[in-house]
Amino acid sequence: MRAGFPDFRLGTVLATSFTGTLSERRGNAVERIPVPQRLVDWLAVNGLAVDSCTTAQLDLARELRESIHAAATAAALQHALPASAVQVINDRSAQGRAAATLTPEGKRRWRLSSASCVEDALGVIAADAISIIAGERDGKLALCASPTCQAAFFDTSQSRSRRWCDMNTCGNRQKKARFNASQRKNPRSAE
Repeated sequence: MRAGFPDFRLGTVLATSFTGTLSERRGNAVERIPVPQRLVDWLAVNGLAVDSCTTAQLDLARELRESIHAAATAAALQHALPASAVQVINDRSAQGRAAATLTPEGKRRWRLSSASCVEDALGVIAADAISIIAGERDGKLALCASPTCQAAFFDTSQSRSRRWCDMNTCGNRQKKARFNASQRKNPRSAE
């Protein structure tokens, strides 16, 4: 990762990992794609390499990110999907021209229409969001139990009872807070 920028929080589901480029939404928000080059970096890490990104394309990406977050949050809470979010997701999906390809190892890769087309990469992300919000994949949308995070994530655990978007960040932070609170209540238990 490039020095001076927060690390990416990478997940296994493209669309919800993309929404994680803005974390701590209910606390001190952390923007992980503050400049166009960081979007290029994030896309490359996720197999959607592009040559460059303009400020206008970064704005399109952030609009898509927030629309996916709004729709995924509504779906997780079993609320009606916001019409404006659905429109942005559908528009980005329709504007992208990417093809799914199969690697010799049996993995899916995306081939963009040109190496510099951010819109194609956003189309792939939008299509991934559609598949999880529409319930086409095995798992369920959930919201992080951290009061400062509330990130939407796709729970594929066997019990579908995962509480944190990422155990290494939000989960550990919440466990540590509970432990510290119990130590303050009962200081002798640490002896």
